[in-house]
Amino acid sequence: MQHPLEESSGSGTRGSLGGEPRVALDDATHAVWYRSINRQQWSALIASNLGWFFDGYETYALVLTVGGALGQLLPASGHAQIPFYAGLVIALTLLGWGIGGLIGGILTDYIGRKRMMMFAILAYSLTTGLSALSWDWTSFAALRFIVGLAMGSEWATGTAMTAEIWPDRHRGKGAGLMQCGLGTGFFVASLIWLFMSGAGEHAWRYMYLIGVLPGLATLWMRAGIPESEQWQRVNTERKATLARRKSGVTLDAREQSLARFTLVDLLADAKLRRRTWIAVLMSLSTTLGWWGISTWVPPYIGSVAAHAGLSAASWASFAGMAYNVGAISGYIGLGFLADAYGRKRITCLFFAMAFVLTPVLFMWTHDVGLLLAVACVAGFFSLGQYTWMPTWLPELYPTRVRGTAIALCFNVPRFLAWTGPLVAGTLITRFGGYGHAAVIVGFIYLVGLALAPWLPETRGQPLPEEV
Repeated sequence: MQHPLEESSGSGTRGSLGGEPRVALDDATHAVWYRSINRQQWSALIASNLGWFFDGYETYALVLTVGGALGQLLPASGHAQIPFYAGLVIALTLLGWGIGGLIGGILTDYIGRKRMMMFAILAYSLTTGLSALSWDWTSFAALRFIVGLAMGSEWATGTAMTAEIWPDRHRGKGAGLMQCGLGTGFFVASLIWLFMSGAGEHAWRYMYLIGVLPGLATLWMRAGIPESEQWQRVNTERKATLARRKSGVTLDAREQSLARFTLVDLLADAKLRRRTWIAVLMSLSTTLGWWGISTWVPPYIGSVAAHAGLSAASWASFAGMAYNVGAISGYIGLGFLADAYGRKRITCLFFAMAFVLTPVLFMWTHDVGLLLAVACVAGFFSLGQYTWMPTWLPELYPTRVRGTAIALCFNVPRFLAWTGPLVAGTLITRFGGYGHAAVIVGFIYLVGLALAPWLPETRGQPLPEEV
């Protein structure tokens, strides 16, 4: 079936959302790709990337410090259960992230991409250092939940803006370059922890305090980013439609869609509803894989190093840096590969490789030096696969519900995946190690691999206005 599409701000051509993409072939196709990106598009990307960078720093600071923090905040009798309590704290952060992200995604469809981004970064700046004030494990868990609420709306807003401003045939590249901000934040957190871990018993508190300052710079940068023209056009239509409904005028089908609450509108359309269920389950696969497996890479390699008589803290930092070098490459790589070979093919490849590499990392590699190399490759596929979401999701939904839809697909899995760290922590305690627990959780990657072929290929196509 052919679906009407409206020309986006990019340089693609009209085509069918469900069929093979038709990419414009002109002289610009043969030029270096980045020369076709204008200043406005780069500015939107940089702002979104930096916001995601600071979220990445805050998130990975938790991964690196949660064990040491709980060692101080828990009584000595509870130290044997630190993996469980760590899973609980990470889970509550993830739950807050999911709630905040869903609310932020809906708001970005109503108040605008730019304004919501500014609100998100302001909330992040005000809350990110709260974890440093914890006095026991319950206050630590509660404050992490609040930080999760503040961070949640960052991704969907930046994804929508980048997708709507970047050219059609380079949208995957823009998504990958935006998404790599998360991995860069992870890497910087690992690097800082390498030096900060020896700063005494309050080193973990200093890590959270450092995360406060950069957010203010991002708020300043985002103040100069223009609003998405696509959203402005749809918002004008929505306001006019609501005024017509208030005056008693009978609305046509499109006007009825615009007048409905975005979440209701999204789920009322059978085609959008089907895509959403598929995307939510794929997102669950990626998210549970990250929170249930990837978060344990630094402590796992740190434990292997400790058995070899090396510093667990230092090697955990090395592991985090190696893993995230791979992740940054994967974030960018998936976007570029998806623009070259298609969304379906590359997404399936990343899910399959993440599944295969999980036992290689956690069970079949025992040399601590070789573990760093394997962690780097595993990070490319297990974390890099996140880029399928900012690349593919915006291309599946019309502008009027785009923020709501991608926030739903990205954040609803957190209401389920927040149990991943709890399950993994329990399995680690039960099996007395990380290997079997990681492999069991790793089967979740097969869900994404099985479902990806059911979404339409959208490479090179304009963002849809109708489906």
